[in-house]
Order: sequence, then C-alpha cells, then structure tokens
Amino acid sequence: MSSARPRPQVMKLTDRAAERIKAILAEKGGNAVGLRIGVKKGGCAGMEYTMDWAGEQKPFDEVVEYAGARVLIDPQAVMYLLGAEMDYRTDKLSAQFVFSNPNQASACGCGESVNLVPAAKDKLEALQD
Repeated sequence: MSSARPRPQVMKLTDRAAERIKAILAEKGGNAVGLRIGVKKGGCAGMEYTMDWAGEQKPFDEVVEYAGARVLIDPQAVMYLLGAEMDYRTDKLSAQFVFSNPNQASACGCGESVNLVPAAKDKLEALQD
C-alpha cells in the first residue's frame, strides 16, 4: 500500500517574510487569520500583486503555512504564483514584501507592476493530485 504523496505548496516564504507576517498578525490580534495574496490586472506591465489582511479563510483559498505565518492565496492567482518565493526586504529607503516568481516574464521600471504568465500545465496538475 502506497501513501499519498504530499501536495506541493503553491509558493514558499522566506524566514524574513514569515517573521514579518507573524509580527503584523500579532499586532492585529484576532482580527486577521492570515495575509491574502492575489493578482489583478493593472499597472504599466499588465498585472499587480495584491495583499490584504484576511478576516476569514474562503472555501477555495490555497493555504501556505511556514514558521507560524499563514498566507491565503486567492484561487484565481494560483496559476501565476506557483513556484514563487515571497521575501521581506529592507534597505535604506524602504521595507517591503518582494516576490521571486518564475512566472514573471517582465516588470516595469518602478517594480510595482509585472507581466505574469500562467504556470506550466504539468505544475498546475501536480496541485490537483
């Protein structure tokens, strides 16, 4: 008898991203269950990442949990975020979440807008197993 293979996570979080998400969730108390991530059309390159604090988990959200941090991924964004890694970076002028995404074909000069292509069909099918 073979055991079912584990379902791959849609995306990964770095330790820095997990720590920042946990810290903000702690500040929010019980008002948020996680960070909701999605994508929407917009910007000069065609799409933008969206992030918002979720008060509840929706039925078809993909859930990524790492080191105590919880991210809820909008089901319509899965094909664009599959294989991505989310990090939290700080420098002299800013502190922000950033994505390293294999589905990103290009980005605008300001970094706020990206051109995303859907993940390969075989990678998406692996999530359905």
